Amino acid sequence: MNPDLSQLRDIHLPAPISWWPPAPGWWLLAVLVVAVLFGLYFLYRRRQRNDWRRSALAELTRLRQQYQAQPTSTQIIVSELSVLLRRVAISCFPREEVAMLSGDKWLAFLGRGMGEGATFQSEQGRLLAVAPYVADAAISAETLLALFALCENWITKLPARGGE
Repeated sequence: MNPDLSQLRDIHLPAPISWWPPAPGWWLLAVLVVAVLFGLYFLYRRRQRNDWRRSALAELTRLRQQYQAQPTSTQIIVSELSVLLRRVAISCFPREEVAMLSGDKWLAFLGRGMGEGATFQSEQGRLLAVAPYVADAAISAETLLALFALCENWITKLPARGGE
């Protein structure tokens, strides 16, 4: 054997690659994951803020279907519409501002923010103040369907709770 070869050292492996700092792709992935999590959180919060609206519109749809299935119960339907609008108003506005309203003041409150078009001071809107208390109120199908549309319009125009 060659004497010079005995003086050689064994093969040295390089130091292991450090996991820190990560490669730029990992940084990009981390930022993307954080952005997606924030986006999902804000979508969840927005959906949660509008749950009351979906619930109210579902109840309105149920009342409309109930009326179409049994058109003779107009007084009950109008009473339930009035109760639904009051529940929505109390959940969206301060209770002290809404709870004691009745008659023309209630209709004026409902008409705020509706614009020039449909208003609760119209024939359809006035049903909310009068029909629940009149036995055998003669209400045409067109009038009641217009009232449903007016109520749906009011619910969809309300601002979301908690700001948006």
